[in-house]
Amino acid sequence: MTDLDLTGRKALVTGGAQGLGEGMARALAAAGAAVVIADLQDDVGAKVAGSLSGAFVHLDTTDDANWASAMAEAVDRLGGLDIVVNNAGVEITNLLVDLDPAAARKQLEVNLLGTALGIKHAFRAMRPGGAAGAGGTVINVASVAATIAFPGIAVYSATKSGVDRLTRVAAMESGKLGYGVRVNCVYPGLVPTAMGAGLASDVAEIGLFGSPEEAVGAVVELTPAGRLGTVEDMADAVVFLASDASRFVNGAGLPVDGGMGM
Repeated sequence: MTDLDLTGRKALVTGGAQGLGEGMARALAAAGAAVVIADLQDDVGAKVAGSLSGAFVHLDTTDDANWASAMAEAVDRLGGLDIVVNNAGVEITNLLVDLDPAAARKQLEVNLLGTALGIKHAFRAMRPGGAAGAGGTVINVASVAATIAFPGIAVYSATKSGVDRLTRVAAMESGKLGYGVRVNCVYPGLVPTAMGAGLASDVAEIGLFGSPEEAVGAVVELTPAGRLGTVEDMADAVVFLASDASRFVNGAGLPVDGGMGM
């Protein structure tokens, strides 16, 4: 088995029905893993899962009871669990002077609470005595927004900074308690998915840039690699962190941003 061969591994990907999550699920499956897509979008999620010969479970990542039932169903369908990717997230653009408390709460609940619950239930399933019980790896999806001061996304940035801290504390707890679960996160740069395109439009609409194209140009100018990221760029990093090639990488944040956040 090569270091990036995931044959025999079992993975759950939240927010896997579209965008980065779908790309990550496809990359894990291509590397040999059996994959469960966990998402709110039942029809789309089931189609993606079917195209991967995988399974779909309905999941509201902010709901503790839903996490418990979805995790139990995933472990049952997969016959175990080795990899959990906490990808589900939302971004709502607001200037701080126009902060919408409801939008802020939604981002806090989905991005921060949802990830924390994902770690909780991954640990419960994969630790000794759990339903899977053989250890594994958790990969949380943060953002380059956790490392730069980009205007218009203060609350989103704060939640993704929180994901970084959750990751590091979770890795320490897992180690101290003997769970056998590595915990890392990735910091994706801007990718032209629906979310990325929406951000470019939103920051232009609130007057930070003259147009979405100008906003994208500003991101590229800040990126030493000279381009936006691709779904494949982000997905390949997740495969690496899920694989034995990263076996001594733990409690780390991996920038996949072309150097934007350096």
